[in-house]
Amino acid sequence: MAAQLIQSHDGKYRCNWCASAPDFLEYHDKEWGFPVSDDFRLFEKLCLEGFQSGLSWRTILAKRENFREAFYGFNFNKIARFTNTNVEKLLSNEGIVRHRGKIEAVINNAKCAREIVKKEGSLASFLWRYEPKKEMLGKPQSMSTSNESIILSKDLKKLGWKFVGPTTVYAFMQAMGLINDHLEGCVTRSKIESARNKFVKP
Repeated sequence: MAAQLIQSHDGKYRCNWCASAPDFLEYHDKEWGFPVSDDFRLFEKLCLEGFQSGLSWRTILAKRENFREAFYGFNFNKIARFTNTNVEKLLSNEGIVRHRGKIEAVINNAKCAREIVKKEGSLASFLWRYEPKKEMLGKPQSMSTSNESIILSKDLKKLGWKFVGPTTVYAFMQAMGLINDHLEGCVTRSKIESARNKFVKP
């Protein structure tokens, strides 16, 4: 079924997915699609998209603050020093998704992120190189991958990253503003476009 608009309580039209859970509206209006250059926020989103694999974003969003506390605000410099003791502690944390493979992937990816920063100066400068060109994208919310997400996925995997498949990476691009995937007519789409025009790429 094609993505559609819905009319919200304020009379404005939005992407219909924001009505599927109470906390989605604020996420849709204030976060999803706004461009991000902060390394820790970018790393957080890649990690949380990895945790979402096989689950719903509603589940992850509801636990996001718990994830942030458990992973020190997704400061990859700190996470890279995690040991097996930290892994066992996280596996007993009922506030997060207790999946050993995904937890260990975050630690692994933290080490990989540090290597990118050493080489590129920042994680943001590396990731934003893969911003898709508008003309290469279909209609908003009509795709689950793009050529760029496939390439970024492959490049991250070559650098040792885990749980970063093309679909996961595309969802990351949508959320972090590398793509404006709000539907035409959505009240937030123009806000995203304005933010992207003012955004200084790292």
